[in-house]
Amino acid sequence: MTIAGNHQVFSGYLNQERKVPSRLEKIITHDHTPENRKPAAIYERYAPVMLSLCVRYCGNIQDAEDVLHEGFIKIIRNIDSFRSKGNGSFEAWMRRIMVNTALNHLRDHAREKSFLKLDPILDKIDAGEEDGENYLQELAERIDPQVVMEMICELPAGYRAVFNMYVFESFSHREIAQTLNFSENTSKSQLSKARALLRKKLNGLLIMKAESHEKE
Repeated sequence: MTIAGNHQVFSGYLNQERKVPSRLEKIITHDHTPENRKPAAIYERYAPVMLSLCVRYCGNIQDAEDVLHEGFIKIIRNIDSFRSKGNGSFEAWMRRIMVNTALNHLRDHAREKSFLKLDPILDKIDAGEEDGENYLQELAERIDPQVVMEMICELPAGYRAVFNMYVFESFSHREIAQTLNFSENTSKSQLSKARALLRKKLNGLLIMKAESHEKE
């Protein structure tokens, strides 16, 4: 099934009510733990948002569920160490844990632990001009956000990781390079290639829609 045809099922799964996993229920909390800091309350409030983040990195729901549960276990076990500093927030702290958990999952489960190695065919894609970011955003705004998310999920793992870190988490290329252990130029190159692939997918879908309307 194509992305365009599958996005309603995908969206419904992300938005459905989620029950607290048994692994989280078994984590002991102190009697004085505030209600909004207990595992069930945290999971029920933040699980949908964090699952979307995990799906963007993992590229599929099954792995994203594993990352979500592992990330929440880390969050609950380390919640006493959380301290809001400056403009920091509890959700931002959680996001950092989830991103790191997702990246670790990609490294651990990638074939030959080389998820950042690129497909030589894909690597020949013309990245286009640097100012193409605005054009990419304009294209994305004309398509269902859930469809765009699924297009991101279809990117090769290395492209997807860099794209997510730069666009959604606002990492700099230096931070991405340090986190993923490669050069800043590699980070910039993978981001450009990711944008090029997304432009190609978005353009293709818009052309398909236009042709469909013309036949009606």
